[in-house]
Amino acid sequence: MSTNNDYMIRATAAFGQIRAFAATTRETVEEARKAHNTSPIITAALGRTLTAAAMMGAMMKDEKDLLTIRFEGDGPAGVVLVTADSKGHVKGYAANPQVMLPPTPNGKLDVGGAIGYGMLSVIKDIGLKDPYVGQTDIVSGEIAEDLTYYFATSEQTPSSVGLGVLMNNENTVRQAGGFIIQLMPDVTDDVVDALEKRLAEIQPVTAMLDEGLSPEDIVNRILEGFEPEFLERSPVSFYCGCSKDRFARGIASIKKEYIREMADAGKNIEVCCQFCNKKYYFTPEELREML
Repeated sequence: MSTNNDYMIRATAAFGQIRAFAATTRETVEEARKAHNTSPIITAALGRTLTAAAMMGAMMKDEKDLLTIRFEGDGPAGVVLVTADSKGHVKGYAANPQVMLPPTPNGKLDVGGAIGYGMLSVIKDIGLKDPYVGQTDIVSGEIAEDLTYYFATSEQTPSSVGLGVLMNNENTVRQAGGFIIQLMPDVTDDVVDALEKRLAEIQPVTAMLDEGLSPEDIVNRILEGFEPEFLERSPVSFYCGCSKDRFARGIASIKKEYIREMADAGKNIEVCCQFCNKKYYFTPEELREML
């Protein structure tokens, strides 16, 4: 299940007034597409969210920390949910993986139409008794705009989020990646104005990736003149830690009479992991052992 060429980088610029993340995630998104057999629109929606989650996971301090991004809109995609740790492992799913919609007037995949309007939740499990939950309205369903809005309103961090997934004709993933540029609290007005001007001129993420730009190149292009300094490079992969043992523990925790009923039915039961679609089977004998 491991991917090998995907990675993200972390950088600062303008002498610490800006922080930046950029990632290339083609293989990660292709892995998710294969696991869930997603339509092109859902591949784009899920792929953008996986890319963002990898970078946002890298913002967390502890290696046990977990981040969840949940889009719950009124569009046909239903819930799109992705989790990430601080080490670039991401996984996720869409409730309705087969959604098809006509393209937008400019010929793009209508991710916004698939997501619709509703609630975006970002949940950070950072080892406290209760996780931190930030919620904002979904402003466009286009994922990057919604996360830009989330950072500004829920975390009070002015940010620019760019995310993209480009599909091949046979519906495999051609390019995927993104960036998050954030202003730090002590930023000067000059830097803000210059950066806004710069961001307005930048091509879409997929165009830059298709041109052959690496995450480092993307940061250098966006932050040209701000003297970016690269701090860290780390791998990104689609990774699910599910196992038969884990599901067995889950089954063992339900009421005894339900387990007995399933065992007495005399058939194998099938459980399926929502995140990676892997199936596990339990025989009546295995169920009886749990009793």
